[in-house]
Amino acid sequence: MATPPPASDVIDRRVPLSPTWWRTAVVYQVYVRSMADGNGDGIGDLAGIVSRLDYLAELGVDAIWLTPCFPSPQRDHGYDVADYFDIEPAYGTLATFDALVADARGHGIKILMDVVPNHCSNQHAWFQAALAAAPGSAERERFYFRDGKGPDGDEPPNNWRALFGGPAWTRIAEADGSPGQWYLHFFTPWQPDWNLQNHDVREQFADVLRFWFDRGVEGFRCDAVTVAGKAPGLPDQPPVPPGTPMPEAVGMNPYSVYRPEGHEAWRHWRSVVDEYAREHPGRHPYLVAEAYAAHAPERMLEYIRPDEFHQAFAFDLLLSPWIAGEFRRAIAESIDTLATRGLPLTWTLNNHDAQRTVTRYGRADADSMTSYTGNNLLNSEAPVDVALGTRRARAAAMLTLSLPGAAYLYVGEELGLYEVLDIPADRREDPLFINTDGAELGRDGCRVPLPWTADAATSFGFSTPPVTGRPWLPQPSNWGALAADAQAGDPTSTLSLYRAAVAVRRATPALTTEAFAWADLGDEVVSFRRGDVLVVLNPGAHPFAVPAAVVADAELLLCSVHGHHDPATVPADSAVWLRMPDADGAS
Repeated sequence: MATPPPASDVIDRRVPLSPTWWRTAVVYQVYVRSMADGNGDGIGDLAGIVSRLDYLAELGVDAIWLTPCFPSPQRDHGYDVADYFDIEPAYGTLATFDALVADARGHGIKILMDVVPNHCSNQHAWFQAALAAAPGSAERERFYFRDGKGPDGDEPPNNWRALFGGPAWTRIAEADGSPGQWYLHFFTPWQPDWNLQNHDVREQFADVLRFWFDRGVEGFRCDAVTVAGKAPGLPDQPPVPPGTPMPEAVGMNPYSVYRPEGHEAWRHWRSVVDEYAREHPGRHPYLVAEAYAAHAPERMLEYIRPDEFHQAFAFDLLLSPWIAGEFRRAIAESIDTLATRGLPLTWTLNNHDAQRTVTRYGRADADSMTSYTGNNLLNSEAPVDVALGTRRARAAAMLTLSLPGAAYLYVGEELGLYEVLDIPADRREDPLFINTDGAELGRDGCRVPLPWTADAATSFGFSTPPVTGRPWLPQPSNWGALAADAQAGDPTSTLSLYRAAVAVRRATPALTTEAFAWADLGDEVVSFRRGDVLVVLNPGAHPFAVPAAVVADAELLLCSVHGHHDPATVPADSAVWLRMPDADGAS
């Protein structure tokens, strides 16, 4: 393996941090290709992100999480990594990255990266070496190469299916051109799975963590941790119930999901992180896991441990339909499972794998359990009311930002962007869409480049002139109406609401503690106390009257409906934060 290049000397690594700053942080997820294009080629890049740091600072976020920006063929837009020790040329260079870290620090913003441990690109040097090597070689042991079944080995080694469609195995041609072994890929054929129990692989990732920590990165979001690690012998998956949708069926494989072999890897990662922290006083690096475990909060306890991950996303809030009881359940299960044990809570409403909240909540079936899929791939064909979805998304954002713990915001949600559903098939790039021949709509619709200005000539401000390329995904013609500059001075805008909510959260002591107690205001609302702050979400179609005895002399801190000033009423599909007089600091 090549020696990683040195970190830039411009990075000051002595900036003090609270050891647990991440427990209550507001983190903004940047989808690098879609944030801002600094050189006009139609693809977002690191220079574009630098140009928007003032915006992010005004939004009030503590950190930004960059989706994978390593060199990659971009067949899954960075989640197919070819080199973990460099920057994708389309995004910039290591020097550009160092400048981003330094400039972000000057804005009071920390940098997190996205690491992909389950698989790499088939263009990674180690996989190419494995293809050239012989069966049983050390090079092939870094992955899962196996002989096929059948008299000529022309059948896959087992019956596993890939999450993005098709079999989980691809056969190679050996160096002499003869049909050869098969290799495992949980997602796509161009993303071969790492054998995380292999010594070389284990040490490679230890080097990856140290390399980027040295460059000033403060933490890592770790991709797809629940599918990393495979059962010895790779046995066939047992039958699943007839009619089980493909993603759920793949996720039910006990030999490839929630494996102890993966946990062995995470314990090694945590030992590396803890050792780095001891060697660098004042640094407090951390790991946050993407561990989908719908309706199974106890699974989180397998990942959030003193010897594994510091945090893991609580995804049930993202997966919940627009129903008060389901929101309460999602919140209660996480709090009862984690907070009661002193473990951190990590909330999010959206990410690069899920349809935008405006569209999810605006669907005609959003307030029905029929809209619950149990996973983030929502392909409902119910009509969408964007205005209704926007109103609900604003309320849900306030709910999320009022919960104890950290809040992760997805790029563009603060602009009230909706899912772009009508992207032409020939412009779609998500392998989920491509590999299923369009049966799965895929995730392109939440990744459309952001609108910054009303200027269509510069892709609504996404691309810095001179513009030489069209946006990598097409933007809707009305994107300018949602542009950041159009919303910045409008007190009624979603951007203004987000800015206000983050500012009030930061300035209100009760919202930065872990205090939490349910407030029983009835089944039709979600209500709880955060010290002297009462939070009420009304997902109903009619205003909700807060009992007069509850809100006597209460101060309305914020409402998701601009212009609403009555603390005794919560408008339909909205949320309020109330400061309560003589609060007892319930927790």
